[in-house]
Amino acid sequence: MTRSRSALAIAATLLVALGTFLVARAVSGSGRLAVPTASPAAVTSTTLCQEQTAQAAGGTYIVQNNEFDSGASECVSSDGGADFTVANSSIANATSGSPGAYPSIYQGCHWGNCSSGGLSAAPVQVSALTPGTVTTSWSTTQPGGSSAYDVAYDIWFNQTPTTNGQPNGSELMVWLNHNGSVQPFGTEVASNVTLGGRTYNIWEGAQSSWDTVTYDMTSPATSVSDLDVGTLAQDMVSRGYTQSSWYLIDVEAGFELWQGGAGLKTDSFSVSTSGSGTAAPTPSSPSSTAPAGPGTCSAAYSVTGSWPGGFQGQVVVTNTGSAPLTGWQLGWTFPGGQAISNLWNGSYTQSGGQVTVTNASYDGSLAPGATATVGFTATYSGSNTAPSGVSCA
Repeated sequence: MTRSRSALAIAATLLVALGTFLVARAVSGSGRLAVPTASPAAVTSTTLCQEQTAQAAGGTYIVQNNEFDSGASECVSSDGGADFTVANSSIANATSGSPGAYPSIYQGCHWGNCSSGGLSAAPVQVSALTPGTVTTSWSTTQPGGSSAYDVAYDIWFNQTPTTNGQPNGSELMVWLNHNGSVQPFGTEVASNVTLGGRTYNIWEGAQSSWDTVTYDMTSPATSVSDLDVGTLAQDMVSRGYTQSSWYLIDVEAGFELWQGGAGLKTDSFSVSTSGSGTAAPTPSSPSSTAPAGPGTCSAAYSVTGSWPGGFQGQVVVTNTGSAPLTGWQLGWTFPGGQAISNLWNGSYTQSGGQVTVTNASYDGSLAPGATATVGFTATYSGSNTAPSGVSCA
């Protein structure tokens, strides 16, 4: 029995081992032995601190660290996709004051720094924010613990389509959740308001040159799917916090950090826009209506949101004929003392409970099977009973 190998065999073994070590050094860049594998190229991660930003998803979105009221160490990591992670945070602000940072991802223009396409290319006037025009989805990871933070959208409206600085319209925040003893800015002005299938408590407070309006979800969430910005914006209009002539310029999603927050993560984020984003006529203003063309139509009435003494509704018009429509007119009678306060995608008259709506200049032509949606906000006393039917001609 031989206890040693031949010199040639030993030399060959040493050469193989040396080659493996050199390859491992080249891959790992350190003294650790890391045997290479046939895996895809690693994604480069970028660290953003203080006010640094980076493009995401090819420029469709921008990730920003946005540390504005703290000098503590706080950074996020981004891999170039529509996601980011709070890598570290030593922020320790009092929860009764301002948060120290808002690491976030956005589409649109933030103080003149714009993403590509979408809201950056075509800001949407509030009067044109009909259901489905702008929707957003967001999924998060929330570690909890002793940190103090909120999980919130920050959506900005400006009086003109562009600005290089602070927007001068209004700020819409949507709180999905919070951790620690923090609360929205201002005062609670309404509770248990249902809009778009979600229920909120609404807060409002005046800043130096704009209003902050917060829709705080009564059921905490880690994600939302197809949140309709227009539904909330029209509710803000009905409450006098936003003007129909202003423009949606920016949709942001992130975490306001008062204390800590490391490990918070945006797993995915998206903003979807439809239509050209051009301005519709000011709601309730007269507009010309083309003569009705051949064809038939139907109308479906529904309530999309409600609050004490008020609600938001819509009527969907469908061309049920085989020929194009070149104009349409709706009619219904409210049975419960309802009174329309604001209407978009058409012009209306109301006498007592009787309502007549004619198409706007841009949505009267409907191909067979096509639809148009009229939205409105209204007040009521007593019961909010739906009309028995809606005529369409």
